[in-house]
Amino acid sequence: MTLQSTNSIDLAAPGFLPNPARVAGIAKQAVVRYGLIVGLILGWEFAVRLGWLNAAVFPAPSTVLEALFAAIDKGLVQRDLAISFQRSGIAFAAAIIIAIPLGLAMGSARRVERALDPVLQLFRQLSALALYPVFILLMGLGETSKVFVIFWGTLFPLLLATIGGVKEVDNKLVEMARSYGANRLQTFRRVVLPGALPQIFVGLRLSATSALLMLIASEMIGANSGVGFQVMNAQYNFQIGLMFAYIGLLAVLGLVANGVIVALQRYLCRWNSVSRR
Repeated sequence: MTLQSTNSIDLAAPGFLPNPARVAGIAKQAVVRYGLIVGLILGWEFAVRLGWLNAAVFPAPSTVLEALFAAIDKGLVQRDLAISFQRSGIAFAAAIIIAIPLGLAMGSARRVERALDPVLQLFRQLSALALYPVFILLMGLGETSKVFVIFWGTLFPLLLATIGGVKEVDNKLVEMARSYGANRLQTFRRVVLPGALPQIFVGLRLSATSALLMLIASEMIGANSGVGFQVMNAQYNFQIGLMFAYIGLLAVLGLVANGVIVALQRYLCRWNSVSRR
């Protein structure tokens, strides 16, 4: 009689090994989603190694990674990321605090919109970069002017998206809520706000992109730290590999910010079919 050890593991048992079909599906999705990017990076690497691209102007991705790891070892990347996160985070949070409540009020109350819309239309035509010299004159070259120019560039996309989201709420749903005895506050909480959320998240994604652009511009002028400053500093010192490394970091920051907002949208707007895509 043969006894089987109780400590042995049956590798063929169902659920122990991953489903081959599922693994193949995940791999296919990864290739479809990221295959082109990986192909471009590999093509860039081979083009430099074969001499088709000037390595002094377009260093190979491997050279860029070496420059990035060297900057990480010195602690430069961590310091610059922390400073840039602080600047953009404060400005983005201030834009959310002001734009969403104001947009909800303007979208819900016609009197508020009529009173504030001319001012909104005037101010949103003024470019944040064009006003940056004014901010510097009023606030100096310190952190306040940098945060304010980022705030100005992120405020209006979110504000306009919030107003549009409130106006796009189906009036039949509002009338139905009121017919069932809901007061204004209950109608706003149960119907208007959930209906406007998808459009508000669109504004958040646009504002996050604007925050990144304004961050780069503000750090390239009158700054001595931050990711945007390091891009210009590396270019001045002809450290092209380091310059591309920081440019890549900026792209990653944008992707991470967009991914966080999309994940939050899918969680808060699970009822919306568009948000689940």
